[in-house]
This record gives sequence, structure tokens and C-alpha cells, in this order.
Amino acid sequence: MHARTAWQALAHHPLAFLATLWPWRALAYLLSGVGVGALTLVVLVSGLLTGLVLLPVGVGAAVLLAVVLGGGVVARVERWRLRLVDLDPAATPAHRAPDAPGARAWLRTRLRDRLTWRELGFTAVSMTALWWMDLLVLAFALALPVLCVTAPLDDPGAWPWVVIGLALLPAAPYTVTGWAGARAALTRLVLAPRDAELTEVRASRARLVGAFDAERRRIERDLHDGAQQRLVSVNVLLGLARLDAGPDSPLGHQLDAIQGELTTAVGELRELSRGVHPRALTDQGLAAALTNLTARSPLPVTVDVALPGPLPAPVASTAYFVVAEALANATKHSGAGRAEVQARLRTDTLVLTVRDDGRGGADPAGRGLTGLADRVAAADGILRLSSPSGGPTLLHVEMPCH
Repeated sequence: MHARTAWQALAHHPLAFLATLWPWRALAYLLSGVGVGALTLVVLVSGLLTGLVLLPVGVGAAVLLAVVLGGGVVARVERWRLRLVDLDPAATPAHRAPDAPGARAWLRTRLRDRLTWRELGFTAVSMTALWWMDLLVLAFALALPVLCVTAPLDDPGAWPWVVIGLALLPAAPYTVTGWAGARAALTRLVLAPRDAELTEVRASRARLVGAFDAERRRIERDLHDGAQQRLVSVNVLLGLARLDAGPDSPLGHQLDAIQGELTTAVGELRELSRGVHPRALTDQGLAAALTNLTARSPLPVTVDVALPGPLPAPVASTAYFVVAEALANATKHSGAGRAEVQARLRTDTLVLTVRDDGRGGADPAGRGLTGLADRVAAADGILRLSSPSGGPTLLHVEMPCH
């Protein structure tokens, strides 16, 4: 595996690592850290003192603001230096957008932004501690062995120090790279976290799931309150027309046939609207929706749902359709005689299990179970399946309810 960071290179290939550029990159990282830290200390401390001195005349406030915003400049330099020991991009997190046009609104928003103060805090730690530690590590790893090796030049009786210095020199690349990796990891954690983009992806996925669930509820409502009600009204009108026709007339028989087809269509539309999004799930919650679902199942199902309150809509919807799909699979494919559904809330996690006594052998890579796993993953949950040949089959789902 190609190393992306100095730490990976050091851990995966400890000997071959010495023949790569990683020790030199780590050395350059620490040397530049000493330079940047010392310069930052001089500039920002000078600015801070100047601002405090000039504060009574008004100019000092502008200087102090410059010191605060200077943390962003130092943070950009640190992200750029990170490339020496970490090849993954270190993108700058976005600051909050101003809530109004103009310099004053920009400044107000920037000062209220947590990222501004995080960058300033890291700058304070860097200029007061980190670059000093860089200097100490370089002194221990490089300067100390050199001093030991050259000690006999001043004192011929100090030859034992040569042995100590020669023993310390091979460890220098590891010492320098180890600290460079630790310093880079801290910088990455504070200024350019690797999961920032993943967090945004998760948030975007959550928004998409919520929008999709809202759209399903809208479609169900339109089917229930619109098309279904109109068909019921038409059925009533046909019934009235049937009363006016003769009991054995051809028109009466035709109206009977039309009414039968229309009744079937209304029933199918009702089942379709339940499949899109059951009304009970919105009005009464997951427990009532699962009770209604299992009551219509041709398979005897024991339902044990004990929840302290309503769940977030995406979680409840996902749980409902997991149970619906699991029972449908058990009915069609497993030859089960009965099934059990259980739901509990453990702290802030919904734990859902569906068990049947069928023949087992369910394929987790099948289209239905893969779709369920994807749907659960979209709600930040996990799905586990146990289905040995001969049964039973157990579907276990956990979803956070933040």
C-alpha cells in the first residue's frame, strides 16, 4: 500500500522507510515549524502589545482585530505545510457566510464564527508550545548525537560519548518522523479534519432522506384524499344508478360488473397508498403502523413494540419498511409458520428485530436485502442478518434517533 502520511510510511516499512524521502520531508516539516512558530510569536505578540498600548486612542482596537484574524493566516500556512508529511488534501473549512452585505457584517460574522476562534486557539498553542517542541526534538535527534561524536575533539578522554552519539544517530529519522507525524495529526484534527467532507455528505444524505420521506407522505395523502375519495364517490353514484335499473336488465348486470371492478380498484389503490406511506405511521406512530401491517399479513406475527414516544420520521419510516419487506420475504420464500417483530429504544438507538421460523438461507447480497441495507445506511444505521440453512432467520437493525 502506498503511504499517504509519514506515520504510515514509518509503520508499514520501518527499514525501507529510511531509503525514502519521508525522513527528509519530516525534517523539513519540523524546521519550517520552528521558523513559522518563531515568526508568529514575534509578530502576534508585537501586535498584541501595540494594540493594548494604542487602545486608548482607538487605533489599538483595529490592531487587536488584526491579531485575532491573523490566526486564519497562520492556519492557512499550517495547512499548506501539512503537505510535507500528509499527502491528503487539507482543504480550508468554510467560514460562515455574512448575514448582510458590507465590511461590518463580514467582521461581525467572522468574529462569531467558531472556526475563527479555533484557528486563533491553534495559533496560540503553536507559537507558545509546538514550535518549542519541534526545536527540542530536533536538538535531541540531531544536535545531541553530533555533540557526542565531536566531544573528543575538545576532550580526548570523552571518547565514550562517541559510542553514545553513534548509537543515537540511527534513531534520529524515527524520532523526527514520529514527532512530525504526531504534530501533523494534531494540525489535521484541529484545522483540516478528514471527516469534514464526510460529515457534509451525511448531512446531505439525511436531507435527501427527509425530503424523500416527505414526498412519500404527500403522495400517500394525495392518493387517500384525492383519487381514492373520487373513486369511492363514483362507486356510490353507480350504486344509485343500479337502483334505477331493473334487477335482471342488461344495464343492471353491467353496472354490477363495473361496481365490482371499481371496488377492486379502490382496494388496490388503498393498498398502494399504504405501501407508499401508511397513514397510521404519520397519525399514530410506529407501534400502531406495525400492528396494522402484521394484522394484514398472511403469516401469524407476534408484535412486541415498546417505545417511550414518537421517533424521528425518517427512522420510523425506515423501520416500517424494513419490517414490511422482511415479512414479505418470509411469506414468499422461507416457508415460515410464524414470525416475531420486536422494537426497543436503547438510550438513543432504535433496536429492531424480525425473526421467522422458516428454512433460512437468505442471501444478504440479494436485491431486496441489499435495498434494505442501503435504506438503513441512509438513516445512519446498520443491518445484520443471520439466516443459516434450516433457519431460523433473524434480521437485526440499529438506527440512531438523534
